[in-house]
Amino acid sequence: MKRLRGNILTPAGFIEGVLCVDATGRIASIEGHARSETEARDSHEPLVLPGFIDLHVHGGGGRDIMEGTDAVERVATLHAQHGTTTMLATTMTAPAADIEKAFRALAPVCATRTPGGARVLGVHLEGPYINPGKLGAQPGYARPVNAAELQRLHKLAPIRLITLAPEVSSNMDLIESLCAAGHRVQIGHSLGTYEDGVEALRRGAGGFTHLFNAMTPLHHREPGIVGAALAHAQYSEIIPDLVHTHPGAIRVALRAIPGLYCVTDSTAAAGMPDGQYRLGRHVVTKCLGGVRLADGTLAGSTLTMDQALRNLVHAIGLGLADASQRVSSNAANYLGLADRGRLAVGAWADAVVLDHDLKLMDVYVEGTSIQNPHAG
Repeated sequence: MKRLRGNILTPAGFIEGVLCVDATGRIASIEGHARSETEARDSHEPLVLPGFIDLHVHGGGGRDIMEGTDAVERVATLHAQHGTTTMLATTMTAPAADIEKAFRALAPVCATRTPGGARVLGVHLEGPYINPGKLGAQPGYARPVNAAELQRLHKLAPIRLITLAPEVSSNMDLIESLCAAGHRVQIGHSLGTYEDGVEALRRGAGGFTHLFNAMTPLHHREPGIVGAALAHAQYSEIIPDLVHTHPGAIRVALRAIPGLYCVTDSTAAAGMPDGQYRLGRHVVTKCLGGVRLADGTLAGSTLTMDQALRNLVHAIGLGLADASQRVSSNAANYLGLADRGRLAVGAWADAVVLDHDLKLMDVYVEGTSIQNPHAG
């Protein structure tokens, strides 16, 4: 039986002791003594936190999800090396044939985890059901929700999340049926009003895509989609790379949205040197810590989830347990995953082992170390 020793962050707080993993990759037991967060941070023992969960991943390691072929395996491996144990592969707005190509490549990876990679639970369909007037870095192939297209894609690979603009055509009227079919719906790339956002939430939309980015902003007489999120949302994504969103805006969102969770919105440029990379049908440039289109528009990020955790603690000032919630447990709760995003008996043994500078020492995906598959 594999054992992880250290200061283990459980739902009840830190325990200095041992986490045991059974032969199936689930947590068999956690034994030890309760410790305060301060004691855990001051201890010489490593920190053991729930593995990171990223629900918005376009690429990494030089590869883009929309490429199809073996790109998703490289992406899942790159992000696992930065602590992500569970992820959603995220597609771009594109012609139907391009999206179907990506889904066909995703199908086997969603069915069987790539050795050394994160578990890919399914797809976040970020486009094409968005507002053509609020594309951000999405290519210009936006269109209203197409139920037949969705059903065809879902048969290839499971669609867990759908981003849509509720003000577009019949999108609002389809939210309830999309939720009833088992998809999570969230609002994004939208020129909608505050009232559109509130109505979409009433009909079952569960969250917002990269809060503050590619949506109508907050104004005190026109609160916009941002206002609907801050006033009413239980959950929302946010990109804590300190480029997409100012630390002050992140603090506002933390106070307003109980289940705020972090995503990377990472591109092929994540984990790579400065240069040019693909993002769907776009060519993007990585330089000065960001990724942009030729006109300067932000085009995803180079963020990884281990850096997101450090940003929350060092730049935003969150405690470690709170920061861990934002990079793991909240996303699991949003998707209804009771056995991921927490270190508890019966859950998958998805864990990150960190030193006291919050640098990764090891990553366990379903009980297996990605650095040493025979560790234990």
